[in-house]
Amino acid sequence: MFVREKPNASGSVSVQVIDKSQGFRVVRTMGSSRDPVEIARLKELGRLFIARRGGQAELFPEDQHDNAVILDFVRTLRNASIRTVGPQLIFGRLFDEIGFNAIPEPLFRDIVISRLVYPTSKLKTVDYLDRYQGKTLSPDRIYSFLDRLNQRYADQARRIAYHHSRGILGAITVVFYDMTTLHFEAEDEDDLRRIGFSKNGKFQHPQIMLGLLVGQHGYPIGYDIFEGNTFEGKTLLPVLRRITSTYRVGRPVVVGDAAMLSQSNLRELEAEGFPFIVGARLRNESQAVQEEILERCQGLGNGQSAVLDREQGQRLIVSYSEKRAKKDAHNRERGLRRLRRRIRSGRLTKSSLNQRGYNKFLRMEGQMNISIDEQSIEQAARWDGLKGYRTSTTLPPDEVIESYGQLWRIEKAFRISKTDLRIRPVHHYRRRRIQAHILVAFVAYTIHKELERRLEVAGRPMSPSRAIELTQTMYEMTFTLPDDPQPQKILLKLDPEQQILHELIC
Repeated sequence: MFVREKPNASGSVSVQVIDKSQGFRVVRTMGSSRDPVEIARLKELGRLFIARRGGQAELFPEDQHDNAVILDFVRTLRNASIRTVGPQLIFGRLFDEIGFNAIPEPLFRDIVISRLVYPTSKLKTVDYLDRYQGKTLSPDRIYSFLDRLNQRYADQARRIAYHHSRGILGAITVVFYDMTTLHFEAEDEDDLRRIGFSKNGKFQHPQIMLGLLVGQHGYPIGYDIFEGNTFEGKTLLPVLRRITSTYRVGRPVVVGDAAMLSQSNLRELEAEGFPFIVGARLRNESQAVQEEILERCQGLGNGQSAVLDREQGQRLIVSYSEKRAKKDAHNRERGLRRLRRRIRSGRLTKSSLNQRGYNKFLRMEGQMNISIDEQSIEQAARWDGLKGYRTSTTLPPDEVIESYGQLWRIEKAFRISKTDLRIRPVHHYRRRRIQAHILVAFVAYTIHKELERRLEVAGRPMSPSRAIELTQTMYEMTFTLPDDPQPQKILLKLDPEQQILHELIC
């Protein structure tokens, strides 16, 4: 068999699998498209189809096809004969290859895979394992396991994840840090769950703070849990100290946003030998520094930057982007249109004169009239397209900007944890179960990230979310042949997308 491209009258190209053993016969049409990339993908699916047809034995060989026999066999099958095996096939393989199978608890594997495929409460996890995996567990057994999981295996699981990331990256030279809040449905506080500032508006619920440290491209390095009313700026150094002392690594460059790394944080980082890259709020600099920035950046072309030496060997790098300049101007004009409408409607009062948002462009004329301050607009326009970075490193400006540009990776890590893995809200109330819940989510994120990496390396046009969805309809059938009482198992035929995933991981 071979794959053929057949031009169609419509201008599209059909990709077909041809069998020439008895003349030329179309075995399957994989699809049609005008897009060269899609055509290439269909050809690859065709080649996989051929490989699968050539390599998999038939359950009923052609010379033994007897409809009555086959029908009798099918009638012996029950719902219990078929079960979902995709999650165990795909994520179980990744779980093992990363090294988490060194933890001698089969239930740990089940709970982590459930978190990837069916992220929900532990009670519903029991239902999932029973219905789809054929494993009957009581909720008490899962809770009992969670009670001992963190104390016995947290350090080992963290170490496995760290060494996996280091094996991919080669060395941990740059780390990205951020915090998020995880709220609880229960309203009672304790020594860990505290009511504090919530990033997702759940001010009435107790919460904990989760600090996450990732390396380049978002590979997990470590995490820590803090009381819910902890100031986030106080959490970075404890995490860094634990990581560097536990794994005996050097001092990586720490990248964070300006909200996370305050001036006191930066001083502490420098005192302990950690170089840093942080976003700079240019408009918060002194008047003298602002004037120097505008003077030095006048005439910068797209992608160019200026470097200003600061105190204690630090540098302020200011880059210019045409795309950012257009966005700044567009956003400002949109805000000004709203202000002008409010002025015409008479809805603005003296209390509107403040520095919030675009209200800073308002001014008072006499005792009653509010108008737009055109001079303030001209001043603001001078900053269009400029972005600042403060660093204590000696890296070239382009590398500083590129490193800071990867900060979205940790935002993505939190987004995966909150959406795909549904790490919040937390339904537990005991400290050890809360810690176990976070550990399971961290391990699941490590596997999710490895799946993403393999798809990218192989150049597969498939998202991790799509891959997870595909595993849920990979089935295995258990059956007994008439002449052999020994139960046998067979993986049911995969569709082309599932076959790609299976070939890649297994």
